[in-house]
Amino acid sequence: MTEKNRLQEKISDYDSLEQNLKDCMGLIELAEAENDEAVLLEAENNLYTLQKEAKVKELESLLSGEVDGNDTFLEIHPGAGGTEAQDWAEMLLRMYTSWANKHNYKVEYLEESPGEEAGIKSVIIKIKGKNAYGWLKTESGVHRLVRISPFDANARRHTSFASVWVYPVIDDTIHIDINPADCRIDTYRASGAGGQHVNKTDSAIRITHLPTGIVVQCQNQRSQFANRDEAWSMLRARLYELEIQKRTERNKSIEENKSEIGWGYQIRSYVLQPYQLVKDLRTNVETSDTNGVLNGEIDLFLSASLASHLENIKAE
Repeated sequence: MTEKNRLQEKISDYDSLEQNLKDCMGLIELAEAENDEAVLLEAENNLYTLQKEAKVKELESLLSGEVDGNDTFLEIHPGAGGTEAQDWAEMLLRMYTSWANKHNYKVEYLEESPGEEAGIKSVIIKIKGKNAYGWLKTESGVHRLVRISPFDANARRHTSFASVWVYPVIDDTIHIDINPADCRIDTYRASGAGGQHVNKTDSAIRITHLPTGIVVQCQNQRSQFANRDEAWSMLRARLYELEIQKRTERNKSIEENKSEIGWGYQIRSYVLQPYQLVKDLRTNVETSDTNGVLNGEIDLFLSASLASHLENIKAE
C-alpha cells in the first residue's frame, strides 16, 4: 500500500468514526426526549462499541512505518537449559499463534525443529495479515520465564530464556539486491512436522549470506522449489531489516541481539512462581493475568511498546 493510499484510508476511517459518533449522539438525544430507555440503552452500547473502535484506530495510527502493514516472519530460539528452555520456547510459540488467531491472522509454519524430550529447538513462522509486522515489530528480544519446573522431580523453581526475532515480509515494491555469489545454498532432509513428504527427500533449504552471516532456512513447504523460494524471501526480509537498523541506528545488530540469551538482555519477564506477574521491562507495563498472556492476550504490551517506540523515534 502506498503512502497516499494509507493516508486516504486513515481519513476514511476518521470520517466514518465521526459520522457514527454523530449518529449515536443524535440517537441519545431522541431517546432522552421520548424517555425511551430501550433506545437509550442501545445508543449507549453503540457509543461504548465506538469508543473501543476509536481506541483500536488510535493504536493503528502508530503503525506508520514503511513496512508496518506487511506480513511478518517470527523466529523463536531457546536459550541454554535443554528441555526446560525448549519447553518455554514452545510456550511462546503457542502465545504468538494464539494472539494471531484472535486477530484473524493466518499462521504458516516454515521451519520447526522439535526438542528431544519436549518443546522446540527452533521455529520460524509467517504471520499473514494487515499490520502483522507493525504490531509485532517490538517483540524482538529475550523473554524470561520463572516457574516450578514440570521436568524437575524435586519441584524446584527454574529460570528459562528464549529469544524472539521479528522481521517483515518484503513485497515486490521494495527491491533488495542480493548477489547469488555471496550466498551458500545447502539442501538437507527435513526433520519436523509437515506431512508425508517430509523426511523422504532433501527438500529443505538453508541459505547463508556470507557477507553478513545471516542464515535462513525453510523445510515445511511441499517441494524443494517452494522451500527455496520462501528462503529467498526470508533472506530479502532479513537484509532489509538489517539495512533499516543501520540507517536509523535504533537497534543493535542481529548478532548482538542473538549473541546471548540470558540475563541483561530480556525485554519481558513471565513469573509463574512464587507469584503471578508478567512485566515488560521497557515500558513497566505489567499484569497478574499470566494465563491470559500465555494464551495470546498480549495487546496491552504491544500497544504500550509501540507508543514508547514512537516516542523514541520523535526524540531522535
